[in-house]
Amino acid sequence: MVRFHRFRRLRFLQPLLLFLICELFCQGQPPGSLGQANAPLTAEQIVERMERQNRQRAEALGQFEGTRVYRMQYRGFPSNRDAEMTVQAMYKSPATKDFKVLSQSGSKFIIEHIFMKLLEGEKEALQPENRNRTTLNTTNYDFVLDRSESTPHGSQYVLSVQPKIKNKFLFRGKIWVDAGDFAVTHLEAEPAKNPSFWIKKSEITQRYVKVGDFWLPAENHTESQIRLGGRAILSIEYRDYKITAASPLNRVESAQDKLIASPSVDAGPLLLEKSPEAPE
Repeated sequence: MVRFHRFRRLRFLQPLLLFLICELFCQGQPPGSLGQANAPLTAEQIVERMERQNRQRAEALGQFEGTRVYRMQYRGFPSNRDAEMTVQAMYKSPATKDFKVLSQSGSKFIIEHIFMKLLEGEKEALQPENRNRTTLNTTNYDFVLDRSESTPHGSQYVLSVQPKIKNKFLFRGKIWVDAGDFAVTHLEAEPAKNPSFWIKKSEITQRYVKVGDFWLPAENHTESQIRLGGRAILSIEYRDYKITAASPLNRVESAQDKLIASPSVDAGPLLLEKSPEAPE
């Protein structure tokens, strides 16, 4: 019994991981859209463009599939444990996800109580009421521009992100935003609220890769220090993406963007409106 209760602390990794997996996957740029700014942008302008692009991307992405490899390593009391699971994931707009387990090995506890629970929670996170609470926008977060960086893949803005409320589904940290696509390409964060007394500290890194016109997760690395000893490392590798249904992004124009383009409508308040974004 002691062994079980000690190890079940790892379940409390789920809330933050679900956000990172489900919330930020649909990113890309409409051909010929905003592009890289000629003049320096403020944090407000960067986030405004990111939110607007997110709406277009969510509307454009219809269906995709890919493969994920979940790996977890636990070192600590009462015993060391490892597990690995390979999953085929299929998404269909607006809120359907299906998973097929291709292989699994290692600790049954990790597979059943961590990996499988993550998949179940990911489906729940697609619901609009859950997604709106975690969307990366000015309703849920404050943004501060730290700096701009030049990389081999282009210029990026680095912004500090602070949640407006302490919520275990939100995070604080830094995001890297592509200066041309206005898509998040990299994230380093920790939970806005500790999801459990048993988790002393969690650090999350997530990287994205561009597939066609969309930015999708490439890898996630989460390391948690367990109170009273122990360390858990979770990694998720994303690969073999196939976009099976998508609208041409340059033809997608949301109702909000039409209002912004219309000189007869004051669309200022609409820029902060929450909108459903595609998951992951």
